[in-house]
Amino acid sequence: MAYAEGVSLDWESGALAEGLRCYRNAEFWIAHEHWESVWLRLEEPEKSFLQALIQTTAALHHVQTGNMRGAVSLLAKTLRRFENCPEAFGGIDLAPLREEAGAWLLALQCGAGARPAAFPQIRILTTGPR
Repeated sequence: MAYAEGVSLDWESGALAEGLRCYRNAEFWIAHEHWESVWLRLEEPEKSFLQALIQTTAALHHVQTGNMRGAVSLLAKTLRRFENCPEAFGGIDLAPLREEAGAWLLALQCGAGARPAAFPQIRILTTGPR
């Protein structure tokens, strides 16, 4: 799948913005629901990109509910989808998100009690002054 860096999604209004607000409040399942409503209408490559974000929310929901096997599986799928993405895509700074999701995956795979201090953050790229 070819990803172009210039692609941007609207994270400031509508279901994407509401999902982002929920994600940042650790309301992962609700974020998943908001983003899925947008995902259904997208075409590639945005569709696969948003699917990876949705898988991230589902994985973190699994962490919250104690389903570590499900969290590991979904985080691994997320990272595979993000492999083909540029450093920035869809208005998101993907480099730190990939790194933080990878740290969570490693911690969960090791099964140790120590986990990263915070859930992976989604950072919106700014396009300049408004």
